Amino acid sequence: MKRLYLSLLLVAMAGGLYAQSSNTNAPSKREQREERKLKRISLFKQLEEGENLYQREFSLGGRINTDGWGGFFELGWRKSRTKVTYAQFEFGEKKNPKEDKKPGALKDVDAYGFIYSEKPYIFGKQNNFYQVKVGVGQQRLIGGKGNKNGVLVNAIYYGGISAGLQKPYYLNIVDPNTERGVQVKYGQDPLYDQAFMDRSSIIGGAGFGKGWGEVSFNPGVHAKTGLRFDWARFNEVVSALEVGVNAEYYTKDVKIMVDQDGKKFFFNAYIAVQFGKRWDKK
Repeated sequence: MKRLYLSLLLVAMAGGLYAQSSNTNAPSKREQREERKLKRISLFKQLEEGENLYQREFSLGGRINTDGWGGFFELGWRKSRTKVTYAQFEFGEKKNPKEDKKPGALKDVDAYGFIYSEKPYIFGKQNNFYQVKVGVGQQRLIGGKGNKNGVLVNAIYYGGISAGLQKPYYLNIVDPNTERGVQVKYGQDPLYDQAFMDRSSIIGGAGFGKGWGEVSFNPGVHAKTGLRFDWARFNEVVSALEVGVNAEYYTKDVKIMVDQDGKKFFFNAYIAVQFGKRWDKK
């Protein structure tokens, strides 16, 4: 019987020592929580400070060209570690470097000395030319940012189709026959054309809404190439500056100014800024 008790005692002691050894080797709950936290921090740093791993991106932006302006939105999807394909929609206006905006004629001065004048106008302008552009391009990684304070650099190339919208430009002028104000466009009547180009006969601009019922369609194509610099601290945010050159060709002459010939081909430089976000594909 004593031998039996002694054997049971030895077995119990061995079990206790084994359990103690197992508990010593197994991580505690606190250690497990710390380990999970470190894994999350490591993944966060990988996503936010190092290489961009997000699969989708969307941004809005504005562009200033040497011959106009534009606003756009963009949707991109990652094809590989170094390539992002994107689609873009843009609305803009083509300007002529010789456009000279003038104030409208004096309209009234109130009792407090405030001066009221007619709408400003651009002397010698014959047409507004707006563009609706859609296209597809690609970003190619040149230099990644090693940390969240770095700059992501991409080369971009892009092309698509353009819908040119040419709208006649109207002025309020003094009618040579009646001495009253009348809204006219250039080419409407030889008598009005003379007043259209006479500063002393111009009252002011007719306003943005005039002429939309006479818009003519001019289809074309466009392409651009440049560099995009993304300085956002976190990869899930798009904060980028883009510089480059753009070429456009239209099937019919675009005539903006009365005293200049129309042309089909345009080449310009541009600078753009855009802001947006990135996310993972679901």
